[in-house]
Formats: sequence, structure tokens, C-alpha cells
Amino acid sequence: QVQLSESGGGLVQAGGSLRLSCTASGDISSINAMGWYRQAPGKQRELVAAITGGGRTNYTASVKGRFTISGDNAKNTVSLQMNNLKPEDTGVYYCNAVQFRGGHFYDIGWGQGTQVTVSS
Repeated sequence: QVQLSESGGGLVQAGGSLRLSCTASGDISSINAMGWYRQAPGKQRELVAAITGGGRTNYTASVKGRFTISGDNAKNTVSLQMNNLKPEDTGVYYCNAVQFRGGHFYDIGWGQGTQVTVSS
């Protein structure tokens, strides 16, 4: 079992920056990739960015060029640097850990969520 603890988030004006961090504990060896999801009010949760253990990254189109996901395997942390924030980035951000087995990805951990609010 994997436990994820998030930090960061808050209120920022449009154009500002925030940094989210997520620390994993527990069965760390079972993690193959980690990512950040967000959920805006009334909308489905969506994947924002992800990173594999080998450092490959993936971003949703709306954040490319503005957000950067990075990982520190030694500290079991994943961070999301968010620059040039827009009001549409507002939502609850969740850290996620997945395991790849049998040709599929399986969720093995979720953080409690942290609120990001971008004012216009």
C-alpha cells in the first residue's frame, strides 16, 4: 500500500506561480509512475501531468509550457511547478501513484487533495 502526502497550493492571482509537492511512503517499490490530477467544481477529475520512474513526462495540452512535473527518487517526492496560472487552473489537485502490470496501469495511491485557486 502506498500513502501520498501533498503540500503546496493556495490562492494566487492570474499569471502567478505555485508549486505542489507530493511525498510517497509505504510500498515505494511498487510505484511505476506518479502524476497530478485536478478536479474543478462540477467537472470530472482530469490528468494534468505524469512522470515515470525513468523520467518520462506527459502533460495535458492546456498546461504544456506552463507546468513542469519533476521527481526526486531519493526523496520519494514528485513536484508540480505551475507558472502563468490561469483562472481555469482552479481546482483540487490530487497526487496519484500507479503500478504497471499485465499491460495495464493500476491506481495504488491517492493524496488527500490540495486546493489551488487562481483569481482573475
